[in-house]
Amino acid sequence: MENAIEVKELTKFYGSLLAVDHVNFEVKGKEIFGLLGPNGAGKTTTIRMICGMLRPTSGTVVIAGFDVSQKPQEVKRRIGWVPDISNLFGELSARVNLEFMGKLYGLDKKTRRERIDQVLELFHLKDRQNDPVKYYSKGMHRRLTIAAALLHQPEILVMDEPTSGLDAQTARLMREIIIDLNKEGRTILLTTHQIGEADRLAQRVGIIDRGRLIALNTPEQIKNSTEGMRALEIKILNDVDQQRWIPIISEAEGVDNVFLAEGKIRVLSKDLPQMIPTVINLVDKHGGKIENISVAQPTLEDAFINLTGKSIREESISKEEYLKRRLARSGLR
Repeated sequence: MENAIEVKELTKFYGSLLAVDHVNFEVKGKEIFGLLGPNGAGKTTTIRMICGMLRPTSGTVVIAGFDVSQKPQEVKRRIGWVPDISNLFGELSARVNLEFMGKLYGLDKKTRRERIDQVLELFHLKDRQNDPVKYYSKGMHRRLTIAAALLHQPEILVMDEPTSGLDAQTARLMREIIIDLNKEGRTILLTTHQIGEADRLAQRVGIIDRGRLIALNTPEQIKNSTEGMRALEIKILNDVDQQRWIPIISEAEGVDNVFLAEGKIRVLSKDLPQMIPTVINLVDKHGGKIENISVAQPTLEDAFINLTGKSIREESISKEEYLKRRLARSGLR
């Protein structure tokens, strides 16, 4: 199939609060597609509508050729849903949980047994299959949640924040699992607020902010939106509060944006050579000493900031603001 998922003019209001604002995108068959944005941007609401778990205010979703609102059972047969919070029963063992999920999917006893054995082996859970799930680590919970979503062998996997809250080693394992599932031919739609994860995993990325899709392309093409802009990374010596330098450095002439990224101050500018001496003098003037300074390649986070004018953060908008935007888009005032 050319497009596994087609989303057209998808919109969701919660009362007067606009959560998703006329979103349009498609996910190609056998692709990893990342929906990137801050917490509260509308990512989870969007994928819940895609899976048929939430009714949209307006717009359509087509999964593998089936309209979600008209053929929900056909859609559910083709989708595996992996929520960010486990939907498993803590008092039950992994095997019993999987038995229950297999029955919900309508699998016969022989098929259930075979597939449960397969997924327990695949996700390295066979030795703990009879333990109550409440004693599992968060990483084991996440693996078992994916295993449950794969029991009916769906062609499309929808994952909400698959590595959120995991330690670095378990998150790395989770990314490897996602890549392997994609290599097997599965289409994967995932949401994340972690820019590095979207950059590493997704073949294409949609950036969503305040319920609107503001960019849609490969990570490399989105990074190209920073064309003409370069980045400077700075670490201030013996200063545990690097954040306090953000407003100070932002005063420097030629600075387009400044923010913290992985413990370093990152400065974006279209005139880097002229800006560097100014920033160095400014830090010195305020009693700081630069431990290291380097020019860096543009990242997906730089592109996000360049597109939105801000770092990832939570925000929502009112119905009144939504109507203003629609009027502005149509050229009316």
